[in-house]
Amino acid sequence: MANTDNLTGINDGNRQMKTSDKELSTKPAAEVTEILESFSLSKSNLQEISQLMRQNMDRGLNSATNASAIVKMYPSFVRSLPDGTEKGDFFALDLGGSNFRVLLVQLLDGDVKMKSKIYKISQETMTGTGEQLFDSIADSLAEFKAEQGLGDTDLPLGFTFSFPCKQMGLATATLVKWTKGFTASNVEGKDVVQLLKEACKRKNVNLQIVALVNDTVGTLMSCAYSCRDAYIGLILGTGTNACYMEKLSDVGTWTGDDKEPREVIINMEWGAFGDDGCLDDYRTEFDREMDGLTLNKSKQLYEKMISGMYLGEIVRLALVKLGSSGHLFGGKVSEDLKTAWKFETRFLTDIEGDASSENAECRSILTNLGLTTSPSDLTIVRSVCVAVSTRAAKLAVAGLAAVISKIGLNELTIAVDGSLYKKHPTFKPNMEQFLKELVPSVSVKLMLSEDGSGKGAALVAAVAARLSS
Repeated sequence: MANTDNLTGINDGNRQMKTSDKELSTKPAAEVTEILESFSLSKSNLQEISQLMRQNMDRGLNSATNASAIVKMYPSFVRSLPDGTEKGDFFALDLGGSNFRVLLVQLLDGDVKMKSKIYKISQETMTGTGEQLFDSIADSLAEFKAEQGLGDTDLPLGFTFSFPCKQMGLATATLVKWTKGFTASNVEGKDVVQLLKEACKRKNVNLQIVALVNDTVGTLMSCAYSCRDAYIGLILGTGTNACYMEKLSDVGTWTGDDKEPREVIINMEWGAFGDDGCLDDYRTEFDREMDGLTLNKSKQLYEKMISGMYLGEIVRLALVKLGSSGHLFGGKVSEDLKTAWKFETRFLTDIEGDASSENAECRSILTNLGLTTSPSDLTIVRSVCVAVSTRAAKLAVAGLAAVISKIGLNELTIAVDGSLYKKHPTFKPNMEQFLKELVPSVSVKLMLSEDGSGKGAALVAAVAARLSS
């Protein structure tokens, strides 16, 4: 449950700390206050960040500047949101790790029914040949179709492929680089849709693979089926990204036809915002130190200030500094706390979700990290968590404000998915509050997207079928 007593407006900086003024006014706490204030963002700060995001969006959309743009604004080739008339049976394939899902999605009169099965890819298959990998997937598709009594039925399929791709059409996408432990040979640089089609042909699996879907686009499509004014999709989980519906006339990089509908969903890839240094004034010493610990140093800097992969590490680094300078834990920092990535982002969720005055959850987490704590230590640690998560929510809203401004509507819904948004106790209410303050003239609703990678992928296939009919 959100602790609403800790919420303050943008103009007040970060949320108030769960402590007394007397505790913070003591001389030793000056460094604590300084560190907390380093995460504070004023309304004018957020307005400037929003303007910078808008400038980067324009660069990404402009064919003359796209090559050097850090926010790439990739056209998804999804030309329409669902209009509610989509009907029929569709398959979806969700591949993003060693487990993948196959789904049968049935659409009828605005109702959605789904059946799914999870399959595991062996380590041998993940690191073998591309042909072995896609043959294994095709075998699973055949098994699932047979189990659903649809063995010989030729149905459209939407393919969620959560690896870095360059998309050249709705059903054409080249794998840029494998991640997540996959090294299957002869796939990088190849059209993954074509590879799946060839495997299905070898295995005699009848399917129309009509779309390759980014998970952010799927998030938007999933909500848009039941919510007619959903125009933005947002991921706030391990990483962060956004997409939105754009007019074709504003997409200078568009290479498709100009027939109706003259719009397309743009996959912003906004995590790279700031990679050119434009956010340097807002990055703290802890952001820089954390960045140095990552494999992609100086990349995805906006994402590193917002998403769940990094928030815990930012907090850990701040706690190490405060402990080492004698302001926490009696000046004794445990080996666990000194260990990179040991303070997990889920700890922020647990600590901030504990509304008790004793901060029992905080004490338990710190004790398990080998730390001896006092009541004032618990107060300070909680305050650091609050400062870091609040800044993340504000930064996400600053980016959304730029997108909302670009769309130009007075009322809209943002489809949101991701573990950080779903699990953190104050992320959603903070975003709602900051949106009201940053875009007061627009009525904005945040809507949790259910299964964008499955349901959303099938809806992309359904919309493609509707447009081609």
